[in-house]
Amino acid sequence: MTVSVSMKDSEIPEAYRRLREVTKPWQLPVVVDLARHGATPYEILIASLLSARTLDTTTQVIAPRLFVLANTPEKMGGLDKKEIVRTINAVTFPEPKARQILALSQILIDKYGGQVPNDLDKLDELPGVGRKIANLVITQAFNTPGICVDIHVHRITNRWGYVRTKTPDATELVLREKLPKHYWIETNGLLVAFGQNLCRPTSPKCSICPIYEFCERIGVTSHR
Repeated sequence: MTVSVSMKDSEIPEAYRRLREVTKPWQLPVVVDLARHGATPYEILIASLLSARTLDTTTQVIAPRLFVLANTPEKMGGLDKKEIVRTINAVTFPEPKARQILALSQILIDKYGGQVPNDLDKLDELPGVGRKIANLVITQAFNTPGICVDIHVHRITNRWGYVRTKTPDATELVLREKLPKHYWIETNGLLVAFGQNLCRPTSPKCSICPIYEFCERIGVTSHR
């Protein structure tokens, strides 16, 4: 099979078509799944924060449990921090996240009338949010073009040779320049599922990869 030197712009449409097909049977990332089931922008924001450095299998249990207690900034502000910590205790860093949830909920009430802003910079300023979560919220809560670059998106696009960057933030900026806008929203969901199931960090399943011919396999020292 002929292998490209690196993934080319002209190969992106076919690569994404194949990625959509191969990821269909796999579990959606938890925030994407919540969005598809009608979660509110506030629920998507809080679930995104909870999911940071936490397994999706944990977040998909903990987020709904918290939302039973409070699913608006006003209701969340009525909870005691200890109660939030007890409820989200299975996620990573439950106490800092509880503080961030209370702080950002109050900011939403004070500055935005209790609404989540559909603005990347305003979201980025909220406690515990940052670029990755801000992009995830605008794409999943508002269907607004953004590029959420987590470890999977950063690793896989560099493995393809489509970008050559050192950090997720740098990857986002390059993708904003190179990747056609109509692919932005779906990129995170596709590549998270792809990275969890097939294009693993170590020993990826290259022998059954549907986009093998487009991939430079940078950094791959062993594969299946």
